[in-house]
Amino acid sequence: MAALTARRRRVVSVATAGLLLALLGCSSTDSPSERGTVIDLLQQDWRHVPGIVADGDRVRVTATALRIVEQDGGGGQPNPPVNLAGTHLVAAGDFSLSASFTDVTADATLAVYESPPVIADEFRIEPAGVQLTLRGDDLRIAVFDGSLQQDVTDPQPAQDEHVTVLDPEAELSVHRSGDRLEISSGGGMVSSLPLGDVFGSGELWLGLSSDEGSFTVGSLTAAAPGGSSLATAGPAAADAERSADGLQARAARSRPDFLIGAAVALGPLASDADYANNVVGDFGALTPENAMKPQALSPRQGEYTFEEADALLDVAESKGMAVHGHTIAFTEAMPRWMRELPTGSEQERQASAEVLLDYVSTVVTHFRGRLDSLDVVNEPFDVDQGTHLQENIWHRVFGPTYPVIVSQAVHDADPDVRQFINENGADVPGPRQDALVQLALDTNEQGGHIDGVGLQSHVYDLDTDALSADDLATTFDNVEDAGLIVRISENDVTDSEGQDAQAQQYATVLAACLRSETCVSYTTWGVDDRFDWWIDDDGGLQQGHDFLFDDGEPTPAYDAVRKVLAD
Repeated sequence: MAALTARRRRVVSVATAGLLLALLGCSSTDSPSERGTVIDLLQQDWRHVPGIVADGDRVRVTATALRIVEQDGGGGQPNPPVNLAGTHLVAAGDFSLSASFTDVTADATLAVYESPPVIADEFRIEPAGVQLTLRGDDLRIAVFDGSLQQDVTDPQPAQDEHVTVLDPEAELSVHRSGDRLEISSGGGMVSSLPLGDVFGSGELWLGLSSDEGSFTVGSLTAAAPGGSSLATAGPAAADAERSADGLQARAARSRPDFLIGAAVALGPLASDADYANNVVGDFGALTPENAMKPQALSPRQGEYTFEEADALLDVAESKGMAVHGHTIAFTEAMPRWMRELPTGSEQERQASAEVLLDYVSTVVTHFRGRLDSLDVVNEPFDVDQGTHLQENIWHRVFGPTYPVIVSQAVHDADPDVRQFINENGADVPGPRQDALVQLALDTNEQGGHIDGVGLQSHVYDLDTDALSADDLATTFDNVEDAGLIVRISENDVTDSEGQDAQAQQYATVLAACLRSETCVSYTTWGVDDRFDWWIDDDGGLQQGHDFLFDDGEPTPAYDAVRKVLAD
């Protein structure tokens, strides 16, 4: 695909209605075998796609406002939904996708990707694919070639053009023909582009979304000419099985109630067989990596998008895995409406308190009975490793005792879920750890229901962040003395000092946790380095190497963890 972006506008006349059949290499009198495969995609599974509601033989699509905000609340990269947990397509050769939109109030988009986007904490990596966006009679055709972007938070298509269509309700079609990508409206070709490496994976992942309004999808079909294969496929996790010799199985032999978990994203769990097999085979618990954060659950005040989180929980339940919810009160990952709730007067604070408590009640009630545990407060202290509470919206509305209010609200909605306050930099004895334990105790003394603390155990630099067995033993003793339990909640370790040093650090943390009855679970903050990405200080996209698997294969760290469990 050419690296330069072409921007063009032209008026398109509607050609003969039979052009699409011609592109497919068949006529109206062809036999079924000559016509090839035709799939009605509206009859497939769209249940777990935010903003989509099935309506008989049609679906209604509504804007979700899903966006990924930066840590300081700025930015806001669009995060339009993709059908991850439902049906995608496997197309070995040429194919056509055709859709018709009606009742478009603002805009309507059909996206076809060769893989799901990678969703990180603060950005989305746009995969190769094509997006057709209709606004009135303007049709935008944006083609992404999957190359790494100079600014990943503002992805630019490799090809970007606008055409004017004469009938906005006419059928739109995307057709792969050899090494060309052809776009049609009403049977008339409106654009023909070089295909490049787009759709080289042989898979097609579909998204329907609107930026500002809503629309109805009257038809959505996939077709392949005779001689080309086309089939539907479900999420990869459906075929994954628990391993009798996986990490969780090994842990259960010595500590039956001890959980080995990982932070899990729906995209790779649905699309990558290695990732799915490793998650289901080795781990006994999962933490939704981003799908339960406020910006993902309620992008607009009073509106909720539970679909992707529900899909993750469905997988966990079907595979016998526990779920740790993440998170309720958190300074980061909040939608703009939540950050900007008014707090200038007592009356405003009371009104905002009702809004926040309604959010807590709605979310926890929705997941009631499906969570083993939950981070009710996440990273309460300042980012400079101090001991002062961050003055986030929860603090501004409720004051410094906001953890009490949140904990009580969570308990009212689900009295059985175990509650944790989760924090970074509190893994070793010192003022920050003391403050975390004291916050949990103070919360309970004032009517809260905190069961324990989560220690994130991020090791980004082995010179400054490494955790020793002695420090961890002292930490667990301190938590036990306070009458609380503890979980290692987000362990990841850099390989910057080599894989042997990385493996040793992983083994040290897990072994210390296993030796303490107070430490009830151990979770790694991710699964596979293939999906581990971060932005450096210069704005460049970097791939991390911090997890137990790399490109589907176990790393030395994985082997070290297995050895700890065997011993």
